Amino acid sequence: MSARTQDEILARVAEVAEMDLFGFRRQVLIPALDFEHAQPFIREGVTVAEWGEVIQAAELLEMAREYYAFALGKIAGHRGISATRSVLKLTEYAWLLGQDDIVAAMEAADYPQYGAPKVKAFGLGLGLEWPTTEAMTRMAAGEPCRLDCDEGCSS
Repeated sequence: MSARTQDEILARVAEVAEMDLFGFRRQVLIPALDFEHAQPFIREGVTVAEWGEVIQAAELLEMAREYYAFALGKIAGHRGISATRSVLKLTEYAWLLGQDDIVAAMEAADYPQYGAPKVKAFGLGLGLEWPTTEAMTRMAAGEPCRLDCDEGCSS
């Protein structure tokens, strides 16, 4: 897996800016920039030492795996805004890792049930396990966690 170039990341930041109302995508993208390229996005007074090194592909992959686990919890907990944030951030992790096939699979998947089908597409693309509970299996298929769910995923 290869990470994107600094210029590609800058272009992606510009590409998603208009649709990234809460900055969730940029929260993943901007930290992947080196200090020089990040200048327009960081507060005045931050030094090179404070900004740190560019995130390498192996570290980025680990961050993506950790965020995937976080996203699973948001889906299981019926956390709408958090689940939306998770889908957006996981999309950008996949993009940064150069996994255009995963980005395409996520974009092709439906959103219902707190983005479960999209998050599952991300996990499958990286070889990560999807929880085997009945509720998560149903949600990944776009169905309510249970037929009588009163937490928001029943139609």
